[in-house]
Amino acid sequence: MTRKILLIASVLSTIVVIASCQPAASPAGGNTAAGLKTIWLDQLDVSKALSGTGPTKANKSFDGNSITLAGEKYEHGLGTHSPSQFILALDGNAKRFYAVVGVDEEVRILQQQRQQQQGFRRRGGTVEFKVVGDGKVLWHSSVMRVRSDPNIADVNIVGVKQLRLIVSEVENNYNDHADWAMAKIEYAGKKPYAVEPVVVKPYILTPKPGPKPRITGPAIFGVRPGNPFLFTVTATGSRPMSFAAKGLPDGLSIDSATGQITGSVKNKGNYTVVLIAKNDRGIAQRNFRIVVGGTIALTPPMGWNSWNCWACAVDDLKVSESAKAMVDTGLINHGWSYINIDDCWMRMEQQRGDPDPNIGPPARDPNGNLILNAKFIDMKALVDYIHSLGLKAGIYIGPGPTTCQGYVASWQHELQDAKQFAEWGFDYLKYDWCGYSSIVKEEPNLEEMKRPYILMRKALDQVPRDIVYSICQYGMGDVWKWGEEVGGNCWRTTGDITDTWPSMARGFQQAPLAPYAKPGHWNDPDMMVLGKVGWGPDLRDSGLTADEQYTHMSLWCLLCSPLLLGCPLDKLDEFTLSLLTNDEVLEVNQDALGQQASRIVQEDGREIWAKQMEDGSTAVGLFNTDDYSKQRITLNFADIGFEGKCLVRDLWRQKNLGAFTGKFTAEIPVHGVVLIKVTKF
Repeated sequence: MTRKILLIASVLSTIVVIASCQPAASPAGGNTAAGLKTIWLDQLDVSKALSGTGPTKANKSFDGNSITLAGEKYEHGLGTHSPSQFILALDGNAKRFYAVVGVDEEVRILQQQRQQQQGFRRRGGTVEFKVVGDGKVLWHSSVMRVRSDPNIADVNIVGVKQLRLIVSEVENNYNDHADWAMAKIEYAGKKPYAVEPVVVKPYILTPKPGPKPRITGPAIFGVRPGNPFLFTVTATGSRPMSFAAKGLPDGLSIDSATGQITGSVKNKGNYTVVLIAKNDRGIAQRNFRIVVGGTIALTPPMGWNSWNCWACAVDDLKVSESAKAMVDTGLINHGWSYINIDDCWMRMEQQRGDPDPNIGPPARDPNGNLILNAKFIDMKALVDYIHSLGLKAGIYIGPGPTTCQGYVASWQHELQDAKQFAEWGFDYLKYDWCGYSSIVKEEPNLEEMKRPYILMRKALDQVPRDIVYSICQYGMGDVWKWGEEVGGNCWRTTGDITDTWPSMARGFQQAPLAPYAKPGHWNDPDMMVLGKVGWGPDLRDSGLTADEQYTHMSLWCLLCSPLLLGCPLDKLDEFTLSLLTNDEVLEVNQDALGQQASRIVQEDGREIWAKQMEDGSTAVGLFNTDDYSKQRITLNFADIGFEGKCLVRDLWRQKNLGAFTGKFTAEIPVHGVVLIKVTKF
């Protein structure tokens, strides 16, 4: 294989030499025969490279081994993980970029180890490489997997001033260990150097709420007949504040001090209630619909999940403190309500294949009930505490023998686990595919993908509690087409997100999924990567720029995506808090019509997305997806079904921009957004 690659490289080098009348670079770097210089990329400041789940490494693979492609080792190169980019400044006098690229051989070993340890291979290791010069794609690889033969990038970069080396995820970003082997640049003049992406300092657009009461949160809520009801009326404004509700159906009552509506309703029906919030500065009222029927999650869930900040470092103290922080920071006053525990709360399963059942800690008691690990003491007490704050609680498990992290899961205990979750009082279940791969073994067909989710749906239907059912299987089999069929309230449409632009920008790939979203059933492009992240316990600021974070929040709201935070709630800075507490932006996500935005323009780095609202207005996001330049983007009102004069309101600034005829134009920064509401004049 090495001889074959070197032969191809030699032929391509000869072609470049003939075409440019320049001799090939010295194989060892340094000076070429014609006076050109050569620099290996590993000689540059690799710390400036962005990588999806960890730092890019010089002359090592992503996991710190020798760079190895298709069985061959390479002395020079960069080991990274998708999505990633490395930006190099040139002076226009560089001549040639060269690299051998592919997925590192260590991924094959990782997959084999996971197969042996947990009975399944984690999908991944599928990437695409791009070489971009001054905003133009100069070269791109084929779609590459761990078993793919390496591709050779031999690129003419004459005149290029900025070179970007990009690795994009293709299917998901698991094990996407991508190598730029033997990567080097031939240049004359100024030595190339690595640059950091432009960092936009955080800037706050959201105005502070006023002292008068303003009722926030969803204007509609679904519950099944006879099941426990918990909804907290939320409002901004100075405290103390009292709450009331006129027209509550029989069986419900409201606590005037907390705004918590509790009880149960036996009879199906639609009930219109008037919510009232009062303080010493005034009174606010708003109509609220309670729908007692067969559908819950009539608006996308809003809350917090433990994974992105704590991962397996989660414990009951961190969860209870997160619940308290959701109240103390005021997030609860803007409709944030779920506190969800992700993986690692249960015990590890009995050692697989061990003939002695006394070896290893049991993961279930003699009756088959799940046993908490040492980090959790009393799950019901923890959930009761969360409920006492007016919040809801979520839990995590999977359909296989183990979870993603190797803890015991629900295989052959589905109904028992559903009953236990209900007894503990949980309101939300994230059901993660991971370990189920050991059951189906090979690539599952559509029927096999559906089977475990149908089984748990039947179990949840047998417990006397409303539990939001979140299907987590990363978009396999176009889950959005059948997620509702198997009883899902929301379903993951992508692999795990990371705090990079290429990963977050997957939201722009959700346009074809719009027809499958509606009240009670939502597409989910994964949790949010705002604030501090790090997958626990070491945390850092999100890698997204300020403009990218505004785009992230705006796009997820337009998509009617569940809004699940992954940052420590007790460490929110003013900028992050401002992103999460803009009620006019959140209303786009929580609108009762429940219609996901559609993309109406996509051209030259400009995208326009429009979402019809229940009040007859249209929420519109004007996005600049270009990597280099600000853009002037024009919305033609005819494209959203309006004619003549329209009122335009800036939702982030909560400010009317005026009346416009026929169109509206705004200047958008790189990776930025202007989010507006358009109303017929």
